[in-house]
Amino acid sequence: MSVDFKTLTEFHALLEAAPAMDQKAQGEAEDRNGQLTKPPGALGRLEDLAIWYAGWRGNGRPTIEAPQVIVFAGNHGVTAQGVSAFPAEVTEQMVLNFQHGGAAINQLAKAAGATLDVVALDLATPTADFTQEAAMSEDEVVAALATGWNAVSAQSDLLVVGEMGIGNTTSAAAIANTLYGGDAADWVGRGTGVDDAGLVNKARVVAEGVALHGAPKGLEALRTLGGRELAAMAGAIARARGLRIPVIMDGFICTAAAATLDSEVAGALDHVVSGHVSAEAAHGAVLSQLGKEPMLSLGMRLGEGSGAAVAINILKSAVACHSGMATFAEAGVSDG
Repeated sequence: MSVDFKTLTEFHALLEAAPAMDQKAQGEAEDRNGQLTKPPGALGRLEDLAIWYAGWRGNGRPTIEAPQVIVFAGNHGVTAQGVSAFPAEVTEQMVLNFQHGGAAINQLAKAAGATLDVVALDLATPTADFTQEAAMSEDEVVAALATGWNAVSAQSDLLVVGEMGIGNTTSAAAIANTLYGGDAADWVGRGTGVDDAGLVNKARVVAEGVALHGAPKGLEALRTLGGRELAAMAGAIARARGLRIPVIMDGFICTAAAATLDSEVAGALDHVVSGHVSAEAAHGAVLSQLGKEPMLSLGMRLGEGSGAAVAINILKSAVACHSGMATFAEAGVSDG
């Protein structure tokens, strides 16, 4: 698969030209939902999720057969500021763990019947320290977006993207701060488990980064304050839109990456739902800004795509009921 962009301007144009939901399929799904053997609304949000999924897949009676989970990994120069409780080499060590099947996401993807791909992005070359200069040049962020774009299989019918990258909660907090304002302290959390002094330090780092780059928005926020794995997630989410593949969004870091697309082009995340709200303090606030209601709240804060992977089975259940249940007419049951 080859990319169709070489600059951020060209990527922006693809975002603007992305297809919309199939209104005909959505209407067919709504009609079918009204005829199923249950009282109206009895399955609650599962009904809305199934109709949403049907509209994006262009099929009023869809199935989910080929979910794809992709974990992107990158290293961050801002770790030099002491923002993480773990050293940067843990990123590469965890990539090996993913590849050997030993991480939580391996088990959750298997339980959801999803394929799992692991993509490491230049781990030997961390992004720049964003308190000193932009995290990435335009060429670097475009290359990371393209990596994510190319990682999406056209045969997938559902996408989850996750991440691994020591220091990336700091990047996510900086992106949230520059997009939505407020104080840096409003957006930082404990990440890998920093203490109170570490939390104060993270807030300082975020504030310095946002101030240095002039509070950038959209893709410029991703370039100046993000990381390669965040850009790759954004690229994958954008590619899924072009292929009309629905996306379940993961936690704080994934949501911050996705938020740059929404900031760049309104409606860029219409094909995305939130899998869960994480225990990372600011995640719920970013979801509120995006108008995304999470499916689950389980106190998770692992990343890796783990919360979204758990939510795959929720969406599968919604679609299975929608497409597999009998209508009143088919079942010979008297309609209310």
